Amino acid sequence: MVNENLESKRWGLALAGVVMMLILGTVYAWSVFVKPIAALHGWEVNVVSRVFMLIIGTIGVSAAFGGMLVDKKGPKFVATLGSCFYGVGVLLGGVALHLGSFWFLLIGYGIVAGIGNGLTYVVPIATLIRWFPDKRGLITGLAVMGFGFGAFFIGMIIPGLINNVGVANSFFILGVVYLVLCGGAALILKNPPTGWLPKGFTPAATTVSAADSFSWAEAKKTRQWYMLWCMLFLNVTAGMGLLSKLSPMAQEVIALARNISDPAQLAILGGGVLATASIFNGLGRLFWAAVSDKIGRKGTYMTMFITQAILYILLPQITSVLVFTIIACYLLACLGGGFAVMPSFAADSFGPTYIGKVYGFLLTAWGAAGVVGGFVFAEFNKQQSLYAAAGCLLLGFVIALLFTRPKHVSEYK
Repeated sequence: MVNENLESKRWGLALAGVVMMLILGTVYAWSVFVKPIAALHGWEVNVVSRVFMLIIGTIGVSAAFGGMLVDKKGPKFVATLGSCFYGVGVLLGGVALHLGSFWFLLIGYGIVAGIGNGLTYVVPIATLIRWFPDKRGLITGLAVMGFGFGAFFIGMIIPGLINNVGVANSFFILGVVYLVLCGGAALILKNPPTGWLPKGFTPAATTVSAADSFSWAEAKKTRQWYMLWCMLFLNVTAGMGLLSKLSPMAQEVIALARNISDPAQLAILGGGVLATASIFNGLGRLFWAAVSDKIGRKGTYMTMFITQAILYILLPQITSVLVFTIIACYLLACLGGGFAVMPSFAADSFGPTYIGKVYGFLLTAWGAAGVVGGFVFAEFNKQQSLYAAAGCLLLGFVIALLFTRPKHVSEYK
């Protein structure tokens, strides 16, 4: 009876995790805010785009601390703390825009909200991996799918909200919503009892069991941990760079293809492309996670790397809005897929017991990639940045090809 109650309870926890990730994923919609913010205060678009680089960099660093804390303090404490930071940071972003202070925007939204997002991000993933050892790929795919869909909802809502209440007030409204929804979901999360496994489930021999899990001290001494870090970094560098400029790039294609020059109309249409592609950022997380359960994490990463590299090379020549949108959808599906597959890749390689810390430190690759990808797409022209992204992905393919599962010293004897 106890086991059956826990079986039912874990799906409720999964729902709370998806809601939390949905709120956190709204950070991906920054490109929708770029032009309205730039127009509001006369700031340059490239300068406003750097806020995205800062918040993603902060998320990656704070996610490592979130992973450490969740293993020590438990999911409820860390998720509640992170939710408060994220909501307050968004509110501070509204204050910064009201005052017209770019530096305060960097501190409030870029750093405070980034700390909260990073602390919270690792919690649902680490918690649900422990509750679903039998559905590891599926459950991490569902969790991070919510993160991908966050940008979809904001991409659809924000243009109209900004037109009605202004940019600063939009941040105030979102901050309150984030505090309520994310904070409420945080109170539900908890770890399963020690040693609990789903009824009838036996861990596969090809994965590392809870008893044989690598500690963080052991994992960081293996080359495989650094290979996973590089794979995540390279995939995210390409995807986050594209995401940071997707709406302006889409507006450029739309303006040429449809002969539209009205900035307000282009902003709405560009936001629509971002929203559409963000659906696939979410769906791709579930799709690629499910694929990885069938063909393995390594094979999935290799497939994503090589197909993306080809499309990034082709993208500068695309003049059709439909083709541009389809390619953007696939590329964001692979960005999301990389996030969805990596938690299971790490858990398969190093075990679930210390996954909060092991995976949390892997997420520093996300922060580094957000900065590098954002910089490349902000400072280089479109063709240069897209070719640089293709180069990153080809390197990632080679690293994935060479990856083998790590072994404890005792396994060599």
